[in-house]
Amino acid sequence: MVGARTRGDGRLDASRGDDGPGSSFEELWSAFRALVNTREPAPAAPEFLAVQDELLQGLIVEAGITRVEDVAPCPADTRMGLWRGDITTIAADAIVNAANSALTGCWQPLHSCIDNAIHTFAGVQLRLECARIMAAQGHPEPTAQAKVTGANNLPCRRIIHTVGPIAQGAPTARHRRELARCYAACLDAAAAEGLTSVAFCCISAGVFGFPQAEAAQIAVEAVRAWLDANSAAGLRVVFDVFLDEDLAIYRRLLG
Repeated sequence: MVGARTRGDGRLDASRGDDGPGSSFEELWSAFRALVNTREPAPAAPEFLAVQDELLQGLIVEAGITRVEDVAPCPADTRMGLWRGDITTIAADAIVNAANSALTGCWQPLHSCIDNAIHTFAGVQLRLECARIMAAQGHPEPTAQAKVTGANNLPCRRIIHTVGPIAQGAPTARHRRELARCYAACLDAAAAEGLTSVAFCCISAGVFGFPQAEAAQIAVEAVRAWLDANSAAGLRVVFDVFLDEDLAIYRRLLG
């Protein structure tokens, strides 16, 4: 990747890369992503950040940015909306990241989890910020709390990181309470920051193994209860889904 540069459209120019003149953009992008997925949290040279930021911002623009204002409100409750798409492309005040207890992102190269995607497209600055938060905290991030960071190259303003319960397909009563608290903690954090819109991913419904339908039911109930109790906050909530199954579930729940 040394010597690769970005073109005006945000893609890498492979003709100058060490991978050779025949390397495709996809090959170069995979190599870049794998490297940053495993890069230790450390300051990066301004020259690297300039190229990285141009690349990531170009890719996000090319994918298409969705404004939270353009997400249709749910007829049954206009405080909430449902949107299917890549959470790294939504321009909300905050997006929610389903983090792990280390809070420094997914270290598995090219992993498909949302934690990996958010850290990848935010840029290496995010891992460094999270590492500094964790160093100051001095212990792993507990389940069902929330930490707010900058968003760097993402179109949102802030990222709210929360660690969901690891249900492994068999959630207990404690897991259910913790999942509900994840949503409330994120909304508390958003209100404390003076934010007006939050886009939630499906917390714990991926590799943490919380059954999708039950996780969605808890999510909607927890968000509705928080909005009812905190109407002065004026928060708009968007549930972001990626899979057909999750879209169908949330449509049923939200009317």
